[in-house]
Amino acid sequence: MSNGFLKVAGEKVVDGKGNSVILRGAGLGGWMNMENFITGYPGHEFQHRAAMLKVLGKEKQEFFFDKFLEYFFQDADAKFFASLGLNCIRLPFNYRHFEDDMNPRVLKESGFKHLDRVIDLCAKHNIYTILDMHTTPGGQNPDWHSDSGSSYAAFWDHKDHQDRTLWLWEQIAAHYKDNTWVAGYNPLNEPCDPEHWRLPAFYDRLEPALRKIDPNHILWLDGNTFAMEWRYFDHVLPNSVYALHDYSLMGFPTGDRFKGSADQLAKIEQQFLRKCSFMQERKVPGWNGEFGPVYSDPRMDSDAEEINQERYNLLGAQLAVYDKYQIPWSIWLYKDIGVQGMVYTDPDGLWNKTIQPFLEKKRALQLDAWGKYPSKEVADVIEPLAKWMDSIAPEATKTYPTSWPTQRHLVRNTVETFLAQSFAVEFANLFKDFTMEQLDEAAKSFSFERCKQRGGLNKIMSDHAEIHKKNAAA
Repeated sequence: MSNGFLKVAGEKVVDGKGNSVILRGAGLGGWMNMENFITGYPGHEFQHRAAMLKVLGKEKQEFFFDKFLEYFFQDADAKFFASLGLNCIRLPFNYRHFEDDMNPRVLKESGFKHLDRVIDLCAKHNIYTILDMHTTPGGQNPDWHSDSGSSYAAFWDHKDHQDRTLWLWEQIAAHYKDNTWVAGYNPLNEPCDPEHWRLPAFYDRLEPALRKIDPNHILWLDGNTFAMEWRYFDHVLPNSVYALHDYSLMGFPTGDRFKGSADQLAKIEQQFLRKCSFMQERKVPGWNGEFGPVYSDPRMDSDAEEINQERYNLLGAQLAVYDKYQIPWSIWLYKDIGVQGMVYTDPDGLWNKTIQPFLEKKRALQLDAWGKYPSKEVADVIEPLAKWMDSIAPEATKTYPTSWPTQRHLVRNTVETFLAQSFAVEFANLFKDFTMEQLDEAAKSFSFERCKQRGGLNKIMSDHAEIHKKNAAA
């Protein structure tokens, strides 16, 4: 039984009895908001689902995806998660589970089927959940995980996209307004407004609209530009926590390797403090909604063990910073096919064995942005073009997100969109001749009993969850 609704009290989150609650856990990415690197397909989720429909037909496609959602998180997952001392799961979802673009503002009640199930499973094991609209109508950021099919975040230029998002949150708030195990709502994941001011303006519209329906739940509000910037945030909304995302390039194949030097440790803390400057200045709670390195595959990297130990060391260094400032956190992510998850599908299981040759092709062509490895083949095409563009159009270097060089913009618009979507049917064809039983087995590859556990990662998280528990009790 919960201790009532969580709420903001000064710089802390407390329960209904006034006890401090420091949430620590993980995001259930790849589940109700699928991502290419998490389950293996190329491009965007809506393209993947369309390709599977084309290849499998309606009955088999609907059967497979329903089974996938069922097996991806079950009671065994919640029990394991709680056993590590973790107490919160962030639940990303795609708006398309609840509303169709061709039938807007008509609620699909079926969208609540698996969301309700997982929220209830988590509650059974004393785990809070934060509901995260990871994908909005029009797309709120230029990356693959907003599932728009392009790098254009149309959400910001079309009021109707914003109105539909607000409407959908009203439906979700009405559904969960009495659930005390729901820790609150994360309205937009990693928003990227090129003009910056429209994000806080949207939050100013959303907050009073939701409070009329649900006066109790916390709003967990991401900063701009992938939850890293706070321009035009000039006031604090009531009962709200402000969220940053704190990835370190040292946790990725294209970044410097982490050696634990004084300079690297200082950089980790400085990066974190920059991202949470608004929260510290305004003395409001902050939440690190995403962070975490990716891990090396020993089948593909001869020095995988050494690399992964460095990544664990990096993670430990980041968590030490979060312990110092007593900030709640949610690592990315809980489960995948072996890139980043606490739990991952068996390399010898049906799903991974079926898609492994395709994964090697994706890696060579850099079809996925996340965790990609250097590719001379791609670089030889993109780098000269980027250099030429910068030389003839210097303004190109100022394109938002300005943290992206021209090369990154080009890869996103060509390799990760046009090229990647061209492989969607090829991926779906891997399952063309599967029977219903085989599709069930493929989906079951994601069940906890069939998965492997990343022991090094889970031990570090459990150790730091214990530190948080002691700090909360202090």
